[in-house]
Amino acid sequence: MKKKTKFNLLLLLLSFNALLISCSGDDDNTTPNTDNEINNPHQNIHRFIWKGMNQVYLYKENVADLANNRFSSVNDQNKYFSTFATPEALYEKLKSTTPKDRFSFLTDDYIKLEQNFSGVSKSNGMDFGLIRAAANSNDVIGYVRYILPGTDAENKGIKRGDIFATIDGEKLTVNSNFGEIFGRDSYTVGFVSHGDLTPTKSVALTQVEYAENPVYIAKTIDYNGQKIGYLMYNGFTGDYDEQLNDAFGQFKTDGITDLVLDFRYNGGGSVRTAIDLSAMITGQFKGEVFSKEIWNSELTAHFQSTNPERLINRFQDTTRNGTLLNSLNLSKLYVLATDRTASASELVMNGLEPYIDIIHIGENTTGKHQASITLYDSHNFGREGASKDHTYAIQPLVLKSANKNGVTDYDNGLTPDFEFSESLANLGILGDVNEPFLKSALDHITNGTVPANSAKQNAIHFSTIGETKMFTSSYQRMYKEDVDLNFINE
Repeated sequence: MKKKTKFNLLLLLLSFNALLISCSGDDDNTTPNTDNEINNPHQNIHRFIWKGMNQVYLYKENVADLANNRFSSVNDQNKYFSTFATPEALYEKLKSTTPKDRFSFLTDDYIKLEQNFSGVSKSNGMDFGLIRAAANSNDVIGYVRYILPGTDAENKGIKRGDIFATIDGEKLTVNSNFGEIFGRDSYTVGFVSHGDLTPTKSVALTQVEYAENPVYIAKTIDYNGQKIGYLMYNGFTGDYDEQLNDAFGQFKTDGITDLVLDFRYNGGGSVRTAIDLSAMITGQFKGEVFSKEIWNSELTAHFQSTNPERLINRFQDTTRNGTLLNSLNLSKLYVLATDRTASASELVMNGLEPYIDIIHIGENTTGKHQASITLYDSHNFGREGASKDHTYAIQPLVLKSANKNGVTDYDNGLTPDFEFSESLANLGILGDVNEPFLKSALDHITNGTVPANSAKQNAIHFSTIGETKMFTSSYQRMYKEDVDLNFINE
């Protein structure tokens, strides 16, 4: 996915004084004290990181080391940089601790990052969750949530609901290095029976580069005489916006009267895709405010004084490629969401709340209302002209999102109207009308009730350790692409 983030560095903020400019190395009249020159192999990368965070970081004012007057000279700044052995160490130091920033990150390989944002990552096709084997146990088991088509896992017969307890013969525990274990190109999975941690079957799986279409299931269900659309959507990946729009075109052709949007495993992604999906669900609100953006205090004040429209995201009627959206003009939406539902998924739910009736079935969502952008080491932080000496990029949080009515800061997640949790005892078949989670929505549509979650004591969420996508850079992230920030010095 091509990033077109364009920043005019010299005109970025009216409030930036000459000191900041000199410290950033853009003042040709200021030179370091060569008598005290510091040998720091990462100095240029460190300077790029600090400049980017200083100028756009959402929580800048909460980090003393990002203050505009933090350094008295370039040499003072260089001394500071030299105290950090790696770019990663500096970046962690510049992240806010209050509030705790869990989502800004740095990468040493922006090529891989771009691929990940396009839905490409190494996969054997087995999407899984990791949970404690029992409430007070240190043992961990994995359960298969779904299988990606055309993958090694599909070819070897692995199914949703399969449970595993070992990888390469090693028992999984809360102390396991999951990143290393599941990052291996190949590994052998030890599958177990429910309630027993002794493997009864082993399957060797190989990971390859795989492009995942987030439109996992899109179908029209005839249920008790009603045509109901069902969409299991697992990530907001801009490269698949046309496929998403095609799915809504089929819903439109089928004449559905209701839609069940399954976000149970959706950790988020592109803001633009979230806006377009919301417009596909509706369509009657073109040009209305979908969401508002709140940047750091300096940038918010600048936008408000120069171009307030920059802080508004409005409902569209075309995709980013110019294709007319297939909109359903619905006034009610059913959403299946869990504690794994995050960022852009929550943006859709919160953004639509002022306009239509949202029936949220499931659990409290993650609580992620901030978005990030990609900054490269170039004169304007854009992809073009990025340094050829390295492939570092930073992905800082730069804004938080609010809906039309100003609702934001849902750190504890969005609360369900009807509680429902998946159970290992009865996961069901995704897309089948008897799959418990989907059936809860179908029953509410047709008779106004949600079945009691009789297996709630076996619910998965209480002991969650992690999941497949936590090993990717896009995990539970919401990001903006094609950001064009040209600040005019007025």
